[in-house]
Amino acid sequence: MDSLDLLRDLSSRPRDAVGRLRDHLDPATLNAHVGDHPNSVAWLLWHTGREIDVQLAELSGQAEQWTRLGFRDRFELGEIGDSVGYGHTRSEARRIIVEDAELLVSYVEATLDAIDAHLSELSPDSLGEVIDEQWDPPVTRGARLVSILDDAIQHLAQAAYVVGTGTPRHP
Repeated sequence: MDSLDLLRDLSSRPRDAVGRLRDHLDPATLNAHVGDHPNSVAWLLWHTGREIDVQLAELSGQAEQWTRLGFRDRFELGEIGDSVGYGHTRSEARRIIVEDAELLVSYVEATLDAIDAHLSELSPDSLGEVIDEQWDPPVTRGARLVSILDDAIQHLAQAAYVVGTGTPRHP
């Protein structure tokens, strides 16, 4: 197993996680704010897709799935939907309201498809290419892909936790 095989395996983990959530997402659960937290399950799923999409588009030079596949229009979130969610204020995060679970899941899956397509174009040596020298140490393509997938896994785990509580609050 080489490093690309490991990344392909890692990229299957968020896909499995979002797939397990699919049948447990109703509008109340999606948009609840458990513990009055500003990030709902809908926000977590939307953010998962956005962080993958934006970072991968920059890394690959390809268009974001958000616009390329029409998700921007389908979500109808306006300008706030074009953001990624990093640094959202409480009120900005609460503006991410989505009642269509399948739309959220489809977006995350489309971004994971894009990662898989990108991985299919790479060689193991390309993972060592420095793509961001603003950090110490500089960030390689492989490290960025791990970071993107790690962030996705963490946010999907948060969503799974909230869904697992079975007690949506503060819609």
